[in-house]
Order: sequence, then structure tokens, then C-alpha cells
Amino acid sequence: MTKVIINGANGHMGQVITGIVSKDADCEVVAGIDPYTEKKNDYPVFAALSECDVDADVIIDFSNPKAIDSLLDFAVEKQIPVVLCTTGLSDKQIEEVNEASKKVAILRSANMSLGINTFLELLEKATKVFADAGYDVEVVEAHHNQKLDAPSGTAIALADAINEAADGRYTYTYDRHDRRQKRDPKEIGISSIRGGNIAGIHEIIFAGEDEIISFKHQATSKAVFGKGAVEAAKFLNGKPAGLYDMRQVIAAKG
Repeated sequence: MTKVIINGANGHMGQVITGIVSKDADCEVVAGIDPYTEKKNDYPVFAALSECDVDADVIIDFSNPKAIDSLLDFAVEKQIPVVLCTTGLSDKQIEEVNEASKKVAILRSANMSLGINTFLELLEKATKVFADAGYDVEVVEAHHNQKLDAPSGTAIALADAINEAADGRYTYTYDRHDRRQKRDPKEIGISSIRGGNIAGIHEIIFAGEDEIISFKHQATSKAVFGKGAVEAAKFLNGKPAGLYDMRQVIAAKG
């Protein structure tokens, strides 16, 4: 049994995870952290991590970047592994996550979906074929109108996976409106769409002279991210200090 603390328990994703765990015989939510404590749950909710005195095996974090420093301090002090789902971290915060992972297990992924992380492996294989053949690469992502960061962390992770498979030959282009020039063959174009309640769409386009190949992943609800986070929590339970990702969760299942 994996005992979980949800950081951001009364937010949308916190409640999604609460529902998923309630149906999972191998997992239990033992506490939540959220400034809004009036909402009633089947577990205690504390206004801050510093107030939490409940023993747990893993923290699942769906909060916001402002809460990362206190989360890392708490996790290191209590030696509780963290599934870090919050996106939009600064470069400095990412460095702090990397440092903390030397003292406690942290699983960080730009996207918790099992499908997206399988998608990453497929893209790496496709890139080795199409990049050398001179195909242009474009990344298009779409999310709901309340999302603050653009492009999405997942879009960057997909571009990074492609670039790594292509030996780092590409630069990223986020905007072309202020230039009048032909497309650089050594660029990956990254475009963002925001509207409605789109849970998440990511499409990779390999455009050649005579054919177009596209790979697309579409989340139909945010529950897909919660399911991945719960699987990650069960994977991380008992793991030694280190930095982990969702592809290791998928590999463990295989």
C-alpha cells in the first residue's frame, strides 16, 4: 500500500487524483495540503506542508511554482519521495529540483500521461529516419484558455526528445511574425493554441518534399494526467534518492 500526500489537494487535479486513488486498492491518500481547507475530504487537509504531521510514502504535487521551495525543503527533511507534476518552473527552480534529488527521490515529468511518454519513445525512432532525410519538424500544441504558460512543458519535452535524437542539430523557433525569410532547415517550429477547455493536444509534423507524417496525442480529460501520477507514486515508493521520469515508470511496467 502506497500512502500519499496530495500537495494541492483541493485544486482540480488534486480532486481528480483523490477520485482515482479511491478506486485503487494499492494506494491511499492519507493527507492533503491546500490553502483552501474548508472543502471536506475523507482525509485531513492542512493549509501548509509545515503543519502536516501525517506519515506518508510519497507526495504527489499538483500545486504551483511558488510552492516548490517549501515542497523540496519538506521532502528532503522528512525523506518523502515526490512526484512533481507542477509545470512552469524557472531554470533556477529546476536546478533546485536537481539538487534536492541528490537527497530524496523525485520524479519530474513535463507530462504525466502514460501515452505521451510512450509517444516520446516513438518520436525518437521516427526522428532518426526523418531528420537525416531532411524533413522539416513542427510542434503544435493546444490547451484550455486558463493555462498560463506557453508553449507547454510537454511541447518543449517533445522538441527536446526530437533534438536529442538528432544529435542537437536544431534550434527552436517560437514566433515568425517579425521576420521575412525562408524557414531554416535546422529549426523546430513550436506553436501554441489556447481556447475553451482543451485538455491537451500535441502534434508533431515531419514535412518532406513529397509526404507529410504526423504524430498526434490528444487528452480527452485531465484524468489521464492523474492516472499517470498515481502510477508514478506507486513506482517511486521506496526508491533511493535520484531523479526519475515517467519513461522509467513505463519500463517497469514492461
